[in-house]
Amino acid sequence: MADSFGLGFFKAQEATGTPLPLEGNVLITIADRDKHDIAESARRFRAMGFRVLATDGTRRFLAEDGIDAELILKVHEGRPHIVDSIKTRHQLIINTPHGSVSEMDDSYIRKNAVKYKIPYITTPAAATAAAIGIEARRSSATP
Repeated sequence: MADSFGLGFFKAQEATGTPLPLEGNVLITIADRDKHDIAESARRFRAMGFRVLATDGTRRFLAEDGIDAELILKVHEGRPHIVDSIKTRHQLIINTPHGSVSEMDDSYIRKNAVKYKIPYITTPAAATAAAIGIEARRSSATP
């Protein structure tokens, strides 16, 4: 129960056992078809002080929209790469499946998110809901 959609989403995520972080790092790697729908949530995360890391294509798209993001390599691009980063510093992952071309990267991301109990978001709508939820929780007096 919550007074707003955002706080309700935040609490629902807590109930899954992988609560949304209130600060830290967010990894964003988005399929081309979803790039235009991710800018709002990426902007919200940056405004809240989150460090945004993104794969090359996503990072370039975000930069064109005025959103700063640090480059993170895909597994086949060298090290340190996405999986290395997930193991050591991510509190939230936003990854929309890319299809068969990036199936291996998507699989590694998913498996490691589960292994390290990191919230893993797979749609732009859920990314926006997560950003709104974190904003609501941060401004709420309710623990």
